[in-house]
Amino acid sequence: MKHIVKTASIGGKEITIETGRIAKQADGSAWVRMGETVVLVTAVSAREKKEGLDFFPLTVDYIEKLASAGRIPGSFFRREGRPTEKETLTSRVIDRSLRPLFPEGYQNETQIIATVFSSDPQVDADVVALTAASTAISCSDIPFDGPIAGVRVGRVDGEFVANPTNDERERSDLDLVMAASKDAIVMVEGGANELSESVMVDALLFGQAAVQEVLKVQEELARELEKTEKRAFEPPRVDEALKEEFKAIAWEPIREAYAIGEKLDRYAALSAASKAALAAMKEKLGDAFAERERELKGFFEDFKYDYMRQMIVNDGVRIAGRKHDEIRSIWAEVGALPRSHGSAIFTRGETQSICSATLGTGDDEQRIEMLTGMHFKKFMLHYNFPPYSVGEVKFLRSPGRREIGHGALAERALRYVMPTPEQFQYVVRVTSDITESNGSSSMATVCGGCLALMDAGVPIKAPVAGIAMGLIKEGDKIAILSDILGDEDHLGDMDFKVCGTEAGITSIQMDIKIAGVTKEILEKALDQARVGRHHILGKMLEVLPAPRPEISQYAPRITTIKIRPERIKDVIGPGGKVVKDIIARTGCSVDINDDGTINIASSDSAKVDAAIQMIRNLTQEAEIGKTYLGTVRRVVEFGAFVEIFPGTDGLVHISELADQRVKQVTDVLNEGDEVLVKVVSIDRQGKIRLSRKEALKEAGGGDAA
Repeated sequence: MKHIVKTASIGGKEITIETGRIAKQADGSAWVRMGETVVLVTAVSAREKKEGLDFFPLTVDYIEKLASAGRIPGSFFRREGRPTEKETLTSRVIDRSLRPLFPEGYQNETQIIATVFSSDPQVDADVVALTAASTAISCSDIPFDGPIAGVRVGRVDGEFVANPTNDERERSDLDLVMAASKDAIVMVEGGANELSESVMVDALLFGQAAVQEVLKVQEELARELEKTEKRAFEPPRVDEALKEEFKAIAWEPIREAYAIGEKLDRYAALSAASKAALAAMKEKLGDAFAERERELKGFFEDFKYDYMRQMIVNDGVRIAGRKHDEIRSIWAEVGALPRSHGSAIFTRGETQSICSATLGTGDDEQRIEMLTGMHFKKFMLHYNFPPYSVGEVKFLRSPGRREIGHGALAERALRYVMPTPEQFQYVVRVTSDITESNGSSSMATVCGGCLALMDAGVPIKAPVAGIAMGLIKEGDKIAILSDILGDEDHLGDMDFKVCGTEAGITSIQMDIKIAGVTKEILEKALDQARVGRHHILGKMLEVLPAPRPEISQYAPRITTIKIRPERIKDVIGPGGKVVKDIIARTGCSVDINDDGTINIASSDSAKVDAAIQMIRNLTQEAEIGKTYLGTVRRVVEFGAFVEIFPGTDGLVHISELADQRVKQVTDVLNEGDEVLVKVVSIDRQGKIRLSRKEALKEAGGGDAA
């Protein structure tokens, strides 16, 4: 293989693309570097088609090696285990970007593996891996309608930035990851701090323009490697005569089925139509039917796809007569789960989510090991999609990529409106269980999750709603669909989800399958999404117009106190012995921060008060001129050491025991005696001088010596 190295620039940052030196036995490989981040992506595709499939068997795995950041895994086995959430989400982003670009009918098993071998703390590897994946395929003979390139778009001080550093991302009010080809935006995933639709469109066009130089480099690599001619494969042959014959039988029953509004009834009608049409064809074909049955079933799916697109674009109506911009009926309820800290049921059409919000303490923060170090999350959202929600029987497993992806989308939508830790000390977890599904379940999660947060008394900046949209383009005709059904999810040329407040967008996800989606189309689509989102927000606010002023009686109450940082060690104690004792005796959660802030949490206010008093006793400071009732701990020749509160004592000199001369300390005090003393002075070393004589004068009593 030829060893080729090329460089390009994205947003003024150099990217180096190399092939032909590493992983040469793969069909294609790319070694890509940006800053000190280095990613290897390999592409391998089987030479023979896998029989019996009706889909493209593509697998994408993105792997972050902790050694790439000079870290040893913190797990028991000290090696990488199951994929992290970041790895899963990045794998999905790469898959969604690449999958539509493989030719229809290509069914050879294909695997893309992206491995991060070096991690620059200022350069996230996800967009580097996305570009490298396209490069690896372009450098192979695998059929592919590329290239594409990945870019992250931020906005710092009102200016767009391509591939911002992590420091710049901290100051950015936009975080978009997108993939683009020469003529089209292919995939978008990201969030924003309530930005307008017009700003979002400009950001997308900025990102597409930013990757053009990298796309040219990939094309040059393919030409120099002589990979512009891809391997031959046998696309499925279509018997047009048979298809037309079958269409004459199946078309009318399909039309009748799609006039039915209820999902299960519609599916039953479509199933009956399929069986009847296949039975008619079996009678016509006789013995030849068995070998054509699978082909005929594929035709039936094509008819469903074609009928819905024609109905929507030509007739201007959707399933059951719904208009393009019509939102399904909505009902919601809050407080449905009595013991949850906050809860909501959100139903839109035949999609339903039961959401709960749980308030926790610092002990509940999620600990995440990443290439950049250990991170802690105070806000989490988890999405669950049980099989009964679509009337299916399946084994229950741990969350799959789809569930993790949908949960991340909803979490991002709500994260931008969450209060800061200074405003709200709680760790918050939202769960969404989809109990019915017919499209847009992730958006139902956003709406239900928002209502659950408000029901829990979380002071969010503004309510958030989400809507799933579709777009169909047939020649010059364009149909933009609001609140798409499950049946409509796969038939469009662009599907996108938009979440936001009344003011602007907080999260967006797009998959665009065709070129020619212009700025005007994007603007129109996002504006229709805005109108739909505002309609949904209105319905939500009818149920609960603002966050509740108080949190649930079952939620822990967090009380914050402040101590001097140098006294933290007194509260923790050796090996955590002291703080563990406070927790055990009071049942409270005690979270100690390095700045001396201590959060004490419990649903029992008396226990919180007890814990606070214990901490105050450990950390209180002696005050000059103040009188204390102390206990004699040690008697020496020249005086007595008196503990005025736990852990703090001072010296009462023999001359300060009484008005008259005292011959021996034990004539006045003995170990264990309680004695009233006054703080006379505290020197620079913190040594405390006490006086019994002065305390007695202040108390108005005589000398008892």
